[in-house]
Amino acid sequence: MGFLEDNGIRRMRLEDAEEAAEIDRLSFALPWSAGSYAQETKNPVAWYYVLERDGLIAAMSGMWLILGEGQITTIAVRPEYRRQGLGRIMLRAMLTVAYEELNVTEMSLEVRPSNMPARNLYRSMGFVEEGRRRRYYEDNGEDAIIMWNHDTLPAINGELYPTTD
Repeated sequence: MGFLEDNGIRRMRLEDAEEAAEIDRLSFALPWSAGSYAQETKNPVAWYYVLERDGLIAAMSGMWLILGEGQITTIAVRPEYRRQGLGRIMLRAMLTVAYEELNVTEMSLEVRPSNMPARNLYRSMGFVEEGRRRRYYEDNGEDAIIMWNHDTLPAINGELYPTTD
């Protein structure tokens, strides 16, 4: 079995959209709707996955793969399953899928400067801060930090990078 199967991860299905939106509402100030997740299950450049525990979706993640690069769009963990490493597992799953399915080894994402747990997770998986999108988040005008990993293979293979915070 592969990394995804070993960790109870499967591709998101249309019937998962409501539960995905619920996790989003519990995780983000600007959550996506169930309709948005339903559309992503049909989007040919979108790859969304869920991790199941105890009959629930405990975590989810998604990415777009366009023109040889990957863009992580979301990683979220249901509150009662946080601090168990599921975010790291979902990020590694996205990197693994991008590489194994499409030979993509460069990934980017946006993260709030105030979200230190996420920033530290991304740094530990080889992402580095390479830019900002000014006033990106509509709820409070916070910038988005653009992070890149230009060689995802070490993270796919389980190597961790030191974080400074």
